[in-house]
Amino acid sequence: MILSRPARLLALAGLAGPLAAFAPPGPAAPIIVAVSNVPSAQGRVHVDICPEAKFVTDDCPYMAEAPAVAGTTYVTVPAVPPGRYAAQAYHDKNGNGRTDRNFLGIPTERVGFSNDAPVHFGPPHFADAAFDHGTTPQRLAFRVRSLP
Repeated sequence: MILSRPARLLALAGLAGPLAAFAPPGPAAPIIVAVSNVPSAQGRVHVDICPEAKFVTDDCPYMAEAPAVAGTTYVTVPAVPPGRYAAQAYHDKNGNGRTDRNFLGIPTERVGFSNDAPVHFGPPHFADAAFDHGTTPQRLAFRVRSLP
């Protein structure tokens, strides 16, 4: 590996280690998600790709959406850096840009998670939905479903 003069000086001074933490991760690659069990072509299908700290929140850093297609809708989330993530999706049937919920906070629109992670008395555990993403395009497939 050839280092620039400043990098060589930092390495010689023993400072390269702490600065390496600020190095960008490897090349980002898209994740193509096939979301099945979409009941109609109304609205949009929204997909979030989340690290563990952001899973089942409204502020996942990587997201995309596509017009709903009855059956299976394909959503491409561009430029996701390598890492461990979980995907969450919902069919935004009314197109209001959020997951509608009832008075108990349970989604009233169909939702789904990578690995078809089970939903029991709350959202799935990150470990049940987690997958590793590398530097090449990746395909995922899971279904959205109504929650009881």
